[in-house]
Amino acid sequence: MTSTRHTGRAQVPPAAVRRIPARPAPRGWWKDVAGAAALLSITAVVALWLTNGGLRNLGAQGGAATSAGRLTGLIASDLLLLQVLLMARIPWLERSYGQDTLARRHRLVGFASFWLMIAHVVLITVGYAQSGQSGFLGTAWDLVVTYPGMLLATAGTTLLVLVVVLSIRAARRRQRYETWHLIHLYAYLGVGLALPHQLWTGADFTASAPTRIFWWTAYGATLAAVLIFRVGMPAWRSAYHRLRVAAVVPEAPGVVSVHLRGHRLDRLPVRAGQFFLCRFLDGPGWSRAHPYTLSAAPRTDELRITVKDLGDGSSRVASLRPGTRVLIEGPFGVMTAARHRRHKVLLIAAGVGITTMRALLDDLTPIAAATTLLYRVGRHEEPVFQNELDAYARRHHVRVIYLRGNRSDRGSWLPAQYAHGTDLDALRQLVPDVAGHEAYLCGPPPWMDAARTTLQQAGIPTDHIHLEEFAW
Repeated sequence: MTSTRHTGRAQVPPAAVRRIPARPAPRGWWKDVAGAAALLSITAVVALWLTNGGLRNLGAQGGAATSAGRLTGLIASDLLLLQVLLMARIPWLERSYGQDTLARRHRLVGFASFWLMIAHVVLITVGYAQSGQSGFLGTAWDLVVTYPGMLLATAGTTLLVLVVVLSIRAARRRQRYETWHLIHLYAYLGVGLALPHQLWTGADFTASAPTRIFWWTAYGATLAAVLIFRVGMPAWRSAYHRLRVAAVVPEAPGVVSVHLRGHRLDRLPVRAGQFFLCRFLDGPGWSRAHPYTLSAAPRTDELRITVKDLGDGSSRVASLRPGTRVLIEGPFGVMTAARHRRHKVLLIAAGVGITTMRALLDDLTPIAAATTLLYRVGRHEEPVFQNELDAYARRHHVRVIYLRGNRSDRGSWLPAQYAHGTDLDALRQLVPDVAGHEAYLCGPPPWMDAARTTLQQAGIPTDHIHLEEFAW
């Protein structure tokens, strides 16, 4: 492998290096508009159902179950489209909520849609069975084999059930990232297979012109969002910026930085603290994207990501050759300097989470009156970017505190040497005026939860504590 070697020289960007200008903060009202639109769509579904006689046949044999089944099916369809939109990589939503928040809502909406879809199937079958001469199983078989589009809908439902089962946390923890991601794509196929059934046999989809306009618009807008933001925009950015690997630099055992160069990076809307989904065109497995955060503020001529060998494709990064093409999705993430509101900043990192904090130093140091970095490092680990961090301490008076040692047995985010007291006492010893700081966290999710709790106990308001997880 041909690569540059780590020289140990601090790489704090000099003033002569032209940085990409900081992007404006997202507009706060985007959240309100998105939330209102989602609620309005559900309200419209119920209103159209009522307008089209949803309560008309309640007294008929099987009418109550059939009417309830149609309503649950309509709401399930609407939630299914909202679920797809939540992860359609729409830039305004990403910048307002953050991908981790969108992923959590995607998960909640998905489970709600799933159970409403199951209720729809059961209630419709019960209603038809009550109004006919067949039992439940006979009616179910008759619906599947004789009604137009029902075989496709059954296949789509089966795919959605598979995705939901494998999305349960216990099942997801046993899967590789690549496996989960591939299976999750079948949800799109499941949505597509359900559409013909709804249009051919769904009376509530064809009952009136307003109903047809609503559903065709909803499906069309969702399809357009997926094609534009999940397919078109990544393809365009990858083709326009033409990113390639410039160098691979060892930073610590099992940790390498990948320097990327490309065309007109000043037009890439990215800032420190964000991450990309990257595909390296280096051979088999290139089609699987992996999230990698920037470890330095973006420059007009270069981006830098830093990767730790955690398996699931990251082990290949160390062997990348200069010149390897890179396809990107993103940038994603909202944990940037745009959230900075206070004069003092506290950065807390654990393990490879230092990559995000290292990049944020580039943007926060010029605008913060005082910056403190707490860096959790295992007893036998080598700190990543130690030369660069020490250079920041000398040149920009950043307080860099290395929290070395084995983990505590009491679930603390601090090493065992602080176990004699509470985490709150230890934090106040390390940062006496901690309550007046803006805090940024990056590390394993349980570790961040513990650190956030301590920061809240120290008096930092929740809206001044920023953390983000890779969403998958």
